[in-house]
Amino acid sequence: MRYISTRGQAPARDFEDVLLAGLAEDGGLFLPETWPVLSAGEWRALRGLPYAELSARLMALFTGPGIPEAELLRMTRAAYGGFGHAATAPLVQIEPNLFSLELFHGPTLAFKDMAMQLLGLLFDHVLEKRGERITIVAATSGDTGSAAIEACRDRAAIDMVVLHPEGRTSEVQRRQMTTVLSSNIHNIAVQGSFDDCQDLVKAMFGDVPFRQEMRLSAVNSINWARIAAQVPYYAYAALALGAPDRPVAFSVPTGNFGNVLAAWVARRMGLPVETLIVGANRNDILARFLVSNDMSMLPVEPSLSPSMDIQVSSNFERLLFELLGRDPVATADIMTRFRAEGRMPVPDAAWKQATTLFAGFTLSDEGTLEEIRRLYAESAYLADPHTAIGTAAARALRPQDCSIPVVVAATAHPAKFPDAVEQATGFRPPLPARLADLYQREERFAVMPGALADIEAAVRAHARRNAA
Repeated sequence: MRYISTRGQAPARDFEDVLLAGLAEDGGLFLPETWPVLSAGEWRALRGLPYAELSARLMALFTGPGIPEAELLRMTRAAYGGFGHAATAPLVQIEPNLFSLELFHGPTLAFKDMAMQLLGLLFDHVLEKRGERITIVAATSGDTGSAAIEACRDRAAIDMVVLHPEGRTSEVQRRQMTTVLSSNIHNIAVQGSFDDCQDLVKAMFGDVPFRQEMRLSAVNSINWARIAAQVPYYAYAALALGAPDRPVAFSVPTGNFGNVLAAWVARRMGLPVETLIVGANRNDILARFLVSNDMSMLPVEPSLSPSMDIQVSSNFERLLFELLGRDPVATADIMTRFRAEGRMPVPDAAWKQATTLFAGFTLSDEGTLEEIRRLYAESAYLADPHTAIGTAAARALRPQDCSIPVVVAATAHPAKFPDAVEQATGFRPPLPARLADLYQREERFAVMPGALADIEAAVRAHARRNAA
C-alpha cells in the first residue's frame, strides 16, 4: 500500500512513513494510491467479529505488509481492551430505524479515542523498530487534545505539544488536557480560535528547517492513520444492521471533516452507504457548501458544541481531490486560492457530484438544546450537544426510503458538556468514576498569543528539555 499527496509534489510513501510524516511536504494530505475494495462476500465474512478483530482486519488493508496482521491484532486488543463498554462502540436504537453509534466509551469520553488509542501503539511500534524519536504538535477544538495526550503520555520516544483555543473548550475538555502532568506533554492555550491553532500547526510543518530539526509529526486528522483507524466503526455499525445486503445512512456532527470522511472511505471500500449527512452548528461552512456551493470563511463563533467551532475543515481537501478526478494541480490551485481569498472556488460539476451523496444541515444553539430535551423526554436518551446535532440532522434529512436505517455518530459523552445538558434537561450528568476527581486535579498549561515564532520556541524548548 502506497500513499500520495493531494497536491502531487511529495514522493509516494508507505504507511509507516505517512504515519510519522503527518502532513506532506507540499502542504497536501496523504491518501492511498489505490483504494482497497472488498466484495460483498468479503464484507459478509466480517459480520459478527469483535470490534478489535474487525479493526485489525480492516487496518491491515491500509498498513500493508510492513505491520503483520497478528501484531495489528495485538495492538487493537490493547487499544480497545480498556474501554468502558464491552462492545467498544455499542449501537443503541433511539427510535424506529434511527440508531446511535456510541463512540465515547474510551478513556477521554470522545470519539477521538477510537483512533488515538491505536495511534499511540502504532507510533510506539514504528519508532522502536526505527530507533527514532518524534515531536508531535496537535491543534484541538476540545476532544483531539485530550485523546492524543492520553494515547501518548509517558511514551519514551514521543514529545507532545497541544494547542487549544483559550476559553473556547468546555471545562471538562480543558481539564482532561491540562491535568495530565507527564513530562513529555506540554499544553498551550492560544489566544485565538481553533482555526488559529490549526494554522499554527500547518505553519510549523511548512517551516522545513524547523520540521526537520524537531522531527515533527501530527495526530490531528491531517494524519491519514487517524482516518484509517476510524473506518472500522462505520463498518461495525453497517454490518450489524445488515450490510452489505442492506444499505445504511450515517449522520455525523462535523467540524474538521475527518469523521465523516472515514464514513466516505468505508463506502469507497464497498459498503452500501446511501447518504452521508453532515451536521453543523452556527459555524456552518460545510453545510453552506453542500446546500449552495458556498465554501466561504466567516469568523469562528463560540457555540454549545465547541468541537465543531471550525471554519477551515482540513480533511475536505481529501474529498476535493477525489471530486476533481484526483487532479493534484487543480486541488493545489483551489486550496491556495481558498487561503488567499477566503472562499473555495469548487467547480459546479464537483459540487453537484458531492451533493449526490452528502447532505448538509445546520442547527442553532437553541435548536440543539431542544433536541437534547426531546431525546431525553421521548427516548430516555441523554445526548451531548454534538450528538444532538447529529440526531436532528438525521431526522431532517434521512433517506426517502424509510426502511434504510440511519446511524448517528455519537461523538462525546454527555458529561463532557454538563452545563448544556443540564440547561436542556434539568439533569447534570456525572463523570464516570475514573474521572470523578477531575475538578480537583492540578492544572498545568501556558497561555500564549498566536505568534508562530513564539510557539516554535516553546515547542523547541519542550522537546530539547526532554531529549537532554
